[in-house]
Amino acid sequence: MTRTAEEIAQAHKACLDGADTINVVIATHAKGSDATVDDFAYDMTHDEKKARVERSVGYLKYQKALTDWGSEDFTVIDKAITDADAFTG
Repeated sequence: MTRTAEEIAQAHKACLDGADTINVVIATHAKGSDATVDDFAYDMTHDEKKARVERSVGYLKYQKALTDWGSEDFTVIDKAITDADAFTG
C-alpha cells in the first residue's frame, strides 16, 4: 500500500504527538511527589507510566520502520524513542 502525502503528514504528526506523550510522562515521573493534577499522568503508578510509554514508543518504532517517509524530520521522534527505551528498560 502506498501512502499519500497527506497520510504521511498525518502519520508524522501522530508520531510527534506520541513523542510528546513520552516526554510529558517521563517529565511528570521525574517530578515525583511534586507532580500535581496539572501534570499529565500525575496519578499513574510507575508501572502504569512505563506501560503508557511502551505503547507510545511501540507506535513510533512501527511507524519509523516504514520506508516512504521522504524528507520528514525525525530528530524529536528519535530522541523520544531513545528516552523511552531508557525509561522502560
